[in-house]
Amino acid sequence: MDNAGKAEVSAQELGLNSIGEIYHNLSYDELFEHETRNKEGRVAANGTVMVDTGKFTGRSPKDKYFVHEKPSFEHIAWGKINQPMAPEVFDELYGEVTSYLDGKNLYVTDGFCGANEKTRKAVRFITEFAWQAHFVKNMFIRPSEEELKNFKPDFTVYNASNLVNADWERHGLNSEVFVSFNIEKNVAIIGGTWYGGEMKKGIFTMMNYWLPLQGILSMHCSANVGKDGDVCLFFGLSGTGKTTLSTDASRKLIGDDEHGWDDDGIFNFEGGCYAKCINLSEESEPEIYKAIRRNALLENVVSNDDGVIDFDDSSKTENTRVSYPIEHIENHEPSLKGDHPKNIIFLTCDAFGVLPPVSKLTKEQAMYYFLSGYTAKVAGTERGVTEPQATFSACFGEAFLPLPPTAYAKLLGEKMEKHNVNAYLVNTGWVGGGYGAGRRMSIKATRACVNAILDGSIEKAEFEQTRWFRLNIPKALPGVDSALLNPRNAWPNKEDFDNSANRLAGMFIDNFRKYVKDSDDFDFTQAGPRR
Repeated sequence: MDNAGKAEVSAQELGLNSIGEIYHNLSYDELFEHETRNKEGRVAANGTVMVDTGKFTGRSPKDKYFVHEKPSFEHIAWGKINQPMAPEVFDELYGEVTSYLDGKNLYVTDGFCGANEKTRKAVRFITEFAWQAHFVKNMFIRPSEEELKNFKPDFTVYNASNLVNADWERHGLNSEVFVSFNIEKNVAIIGGTWYGGEMKKGIFTMMNYWLPLQGILSMHCSANVGKDGDVCLFFGLSGTGKTTLSTDASRKLIGDDEHGWDDDGIFNFEGGCYAKCINLSEESEPEIYKAIRRNALLENVVSNDDGVIDFDDSSKTENTRVSYPIEHIENHEPSLKGDHPKNIIFLTCDAFGVLPPVSKLTKEQAMYYFLSGYTAKVAGTERGVTEPQATFSACFGEAFLPLPPTAYAKLLGEKMEKHNVNAYLVNTGWVGGGYGAGRRMSIKATRACVNAILDGSIEKAEFEQTRWFRLNIPKALPGVDSALLNPRNAWPNKEDFDNSANRLAGMFIDNFRKYVKDSDDFDFTQAGPRR
């Protein structure tokens, strides 16, 4: 079996001085044998491999760097998210990574990022562990045998997760962990963290660099398509319902997380899904539940001695995850592509109970709420959070944006206008009061709002405008209690609503100040709330 998995790839091709056994593009069955033989994880009762990623059960954003080098540094929005690394520091760490990997048995996995063949990137991952090869095989588009014969990587990721940087203080870094991207050399190096998502989001970050410079919008969103070919995009931060609402038995899933929008339409970046597992049940999310089977890969879940998984157990982390090939979702779009979108939905979980369940946005409002990327944390979700806290993440994915957020917003506006796209804001959070006083919008009511958008019936509704946020809201929708559609009407105490609305409006205004330039070329504050 092993001989079938080996490939005639030289150390020089991998950028190494010497190599041990190289396992190149193993099949799923071969990966399963390596994972179990190497004792890299356990096998669940349903045949799925389960692995633990150690103390890193999520990304390490404070340890992500870009090499500060011409000409790429002129495009990057430097700051806390995109931190600079001196070229000489990268070269030193790259030397340590390749020295560490020299002579070891390695897994080399090749894949594509981007379903549009015109702009896709060929990416090679070099990892020390079979489960890491399994992860990227799930997450990226799997080349055909013919494509693998002539595969030449555009970008290479070296994952030395067991290697830590003992000299991080001398290098001026934040810790012994490093996830660093060298755009000029088309290389990334990872050390000190086992979390699989670093590889996935790392390439997503690079696509967010490459594509907008070609006039292609890259997006942190899910996408599905109806029977008539109508595409809908769902943007939203964690906990807003992005995965749940886009996974719809009546519509084909194009992808659950990362997409591009070019002159041909929408295309998925990935060949798989990476879903949260906490509190997962067959009743609540049947498609995802059924996708967890052989060839899927579970991270940090808890199981008993017989391998039966307790999806409600968060003792390891709230961020339990599963990666699986998109083929595990029965109702998916095989091409991973679709036409230009008809509708865009921005999802928010407003714990202040101020935003309406559904609003129709103008193009200017769409860019304002896209740039704001708002949702709210509720009490109990994190230590020290005792009341709702506003969270703003530009373009609903600021952690993965190398360029200034306005670059993505400008592209969104241009494409919306060119293709006559409708945009909506949907609040999956609280109604009738804020967290602790009101109640969470039911998934049934939210589905009714989304269905009204998708079938076009919302366009026939009579609209009115809210006060602070000046959002256009329907007075009535099938399947939704009309008393909820105007959030102020749903509050028993109108003065309390006014105070909360005024407070949240102020948070939006304060957050958006960073996008107001001396020039009025891109000032969309007029589309936002007023106090």
